[in-house]
Amino acid sequence: MTRADRIAALKAAAKERILILDGSWGVMIQRRGLDEDDFRGKRFAHHNVQLKGNNDILCLTRPDIISDLHDQYFGAGADISETNTFSATTIAQDDYQLDAQAVWDINLEGAKLARAAADRWTAKEPQKPRFAAGSIGPLNKMLSMSSDVNDPGARSVTFDEVYEAYRQQIRALNEGGVDLYLIETITDTLNCKAAIKAILDLADEGLEKLPIWISGTITDRSGRTLSGQTAEAFWNSVKHARPFAVGFNCALGADLMRPHIAEMARIADCLVAAYPNAGLPNAMGQYDEQPHETAHELHEWAKDGIVNILGGCCGTTPDHIRHVADEVRGVKPRAIPERPRALRLAGLEPFELS
Repeated sequence: MTRADRIAALKAAAKERILILDGSWGVMIQRRGLDEDDFRGKRFAHHNVQLKGNNDILCLTRPDIISDLHDQYFGAGADISETNTFSATTIAQDDYQLDAQAVWDINLEGAKLARAAADRWTAKEPQKPRFAAGSIGPLNKMLSMSSDVNDPGARSVTFDEVYEAYRQQIRALNEGGVDLYLIETITDTLNCKAAIKAILDLADEGLEKLPIWISGTITDRSGRTLSGQTAEAFWNSVKHARPFAVGFNCALGADLMRPHIAEMARIADCLVAAYPNAGLPNAMGQYDEQPHETAHELHEWAKDGIVNILGGCCGTTPDHIRHVADEVRGVKPRAIPERPRALRLAGLEPFELS
């Protein structure tokens, strides 16, 4: 099956059913109890800084673990599994003093591992094809907010630097064989727009065009992203990318995320996707929400017709994903609305001139 065939199959599946994304990677990797040697492997045995905690590097040093996690999530009922490349940009990996070649290799191998797992499960269950999403996560540096409380104009990174970092990641993910891009856990819309520009520019230059899924993060009960936008303002800022899907993930559990997903369902003329946390963390930073509790909440979303794709973020496990998949099986996906044409702009708030 060619990538064009897979993309066509993905779009066809989205019309037929609610698609299921995988769950948390961090919690599953933490459960392995890995030590520094696991993160270093042979290639980085003599690296000059600690690498433990850099989960993305496991694509190179413990690919067996990454392949097993893809298999666990596909086996639990996921249609889509993400590459283990959430922080695999030169900017984020600079914390570990990794060079551009290492970052390229993380993305390339991460994509190949996801591709191989998706192909294995598609061959096993051809009636339910599986897909690989290239995870493009947030940065540890923001374009919209000052890096110095005493200097509102201070920035630790430029737009061009963010653009180039994402451009490299996107090229490697594409070469590795992903079916779509997932720009996720977006706290800063301007960083996201740099990633979007990199994707669109590379497509204009001849790189194979892939669907784009954009997932922001409402950081707290204020109902805004960290850079200050409401759900509608965020949509107005990114809809020029003509995304395959848009939605939210992380920071909130399903109960607190619902109103923001409902708002996105009202305004977005593409698929709406959501993958909340397993509730809010307890005092010890652990997630207590059980799989059946998460699944019950998301079943209500599906029944009310506000989602097309569901999955899990922090604290969710293959068991959470299995319960969600079971709960929404047979429920019709959200119908995409048609909105009247209007000039729609955004700062922190949306603006519409009809």
